[in-house]
Amino acid sequence: MRYTRFEDLPVWNAAIELAVAVYALTSRPQFRSHRSLRDQIERAAVSVSNNIAEGFERGTNNELLAFLYIARGSSGEVRSMLCLLNRLGAFQSLDTEINSIKARAESCSRQLKAWIQSLQNSDFKGERHVNTRTKRQDQQALERSEFMKELAEIRARGARAQGRKT
Repeated sequence: MRYTRFEDLPVWNAAIELAVAVYALTSRPQFRSHRSLRDQIERAAVSVSNNIAEGFERGTNNELLAFLYIARGSSGEVRSMLCLLNRLGAFQSLDTEINSIKARAESCSRQLKAWIQSLQNSDFKGERHVNTRTKRQDQQALERSEFMKELAEIRARGARAQGRKT
């Protein structure tokens, strides 16, 4: 399935949920005296979904890949900061919530890595490179593939019929 809007991407939605969870965490009283820490983790969390969106809208796989790597890096930054929170005494009462958010960030990283790998193994260069000629070529390739499947099915039926007659 080829997505046409970044809002439909499962990984973008997971990244938005990560940011929502981070904002819920940083609204806690423990963050009042740690403004810079709060600001940094919030910026990193928002960066994940924003970079997915920006890369998606660029229209080429090379640019998308660059932004997906940045998004993955931001997800790693969120995880690193959550590990720091786990070790700071002021945040001990939030360990369960922190670990839950860390799992969300890890999920985003895994999804981004899988998407990156699939893009790297793809011949598709991106929407910016699609034109009438490439659309026609794609349609012809699809029609050829469907024809070859039909032909294989006809041959298989013929072989089965031959096997019954002997």
